[in-house]
Amino acid sequence: MTEVTIERELISDNALEQRARRRAKREGLVAKKTRWRAGSIDNHGGFALIDPYRNFIVAGSRFDMSAEEVIAYCDGERGL
Repeated sequence: MTEVTIERELISDNALEQRARRRAKREGLVAKKTRWRAGSIDNHGGFALIDPYRNFIVAGSRFDMSAEEVIAYCDGERGL
């Protein structure tokens, strides 16, 4: 892969993550992505959806949601 292709993939990944955060915010939730390294028992390196008023994890308690799953959850496809 060329350097330009890798850069475009990173930009599209970042854009998708931002889209997931905005979609969660519209639903009154916070999409938080872990900063810890992935691979531990309780941390899969993805997103968790948090209700900020109750400080309660709504979905992805093990940071195991992808950006696409966050968007789908917020769109009403809650059968994850």
